[in-house]
Parts: sequence; C-alpha cells; structure tokens
Amino acid sequence: MINEIKADAKDRMTKSIESLKSQMSKIRTGRAQPALLDGISVEYYGSATPLRQVANVVAEDARTLAVTVFDRSMIQAVEKAIMTSDLGLNPSSAGTTIRVPLPPLTEERRKDLIKLVRAEAEQSRVSVRNVRRDCNADLKALLKDKEITEDDDRRAQEEIQKLTDGFVKQVDDLLAAKEKELMEI
Repeated sequence: MINEIKADAKDRMTKSIESLKSQMSKIRTGRAQPALLDGISVEYYGSATPLRQVANVVAEDARTLAVTVFDRSMIQAVEKAIMTSDLGLNPSSAGTTIRVPLPPLTEERRKDLIKLVRAEAEQSRVSVRNVRRDCNADLKALLKDKEITEDDDRRAQEEIQKLTDGFVKQVDDLLAAKEKELMEI
C-alpha cells in the first residue's frame, strides 16, 4: 500500500517536471526553436487546428524558422495565425515556405521572459508539493484506519519528502539552465 502511494507520487511529480519542460520549450530564447510555434492554432476548414498538423516547422538557422505548409491554400491562414499570435513575429512567405525571422531579444524582454520562467518554475514546485501533501494525507488515512503503523507512516513520509526534495532540485536546475540560456547573447 505504501509502495503504491510512493509510486503514484513519483509518477505525478515526473509529470509536473515534464509539463515544466514543455512550458519552458515554448518560451523564446535567442535562437530559433520549432517548439516556439507549438501553441499556435490555425483555422483549417472551420476548426482550430494545431500548426504542427498543417505544416512542418524547422529551424533554418539560428535566427529563422521555416514553416512548410502541406496544403498550398493554407499559406495565408498560417501566416495570419503566426502574425496574430502573442509572440511578436512577422512571417514572410516565399512560395510554399513561410520564413519567420526572430528579432534579437532586448534586455527588457529578456528580463520579462526570466520572470515568466520563474513563475512557471514556482508553479511546478507548488505542483510537486501538492503531490507530497496528497500522499501524506493518504498515509494519515491509512494510519487512522490502522492499516499501517506509526513507524511505517513516519518512514514513508520521510521517503516522500526526499522524493519531493529531488524533484524540487530538478525544477531549480531547469530554471537555472533556462535563465542562463535567456541571458546569453
């Protein structure tokens, strides 16, 4: 029973870390990354469709993304979707390829992005701690129902705390790496 709670905790904390990695990959750094456009949806035959389903996105060079649209009739819609996104990008189409040049980041914008990254990291820390709280509540319920002893409860709580500390450290490491990446020119 205790092992199931610990396994569940580890699984949920791992999902929090994966979510953080996903969110951080969408935050723009100095170089072009295809993941930057993952959050964009395109109006495709009356329904909002993720950009990745209607086009191929690759990093052409350090400052340019190339978007190759599968359906030629969608070029205007994809260009408009990129332009109206909150990323501040100005795409230009050349035949079937849309080039998206990334302007260099200003110092002020870098600081804003760092604040955003720190907020995402804090959200992940809170998520990990919430998993710890839930697991400790489950352990208390088992203790109350006399399914486990007080020693088992204490040992399990210590192990869950070590697990929590490890995952919080992972969040801190990811945050430090992303901050370093944002401050590089």
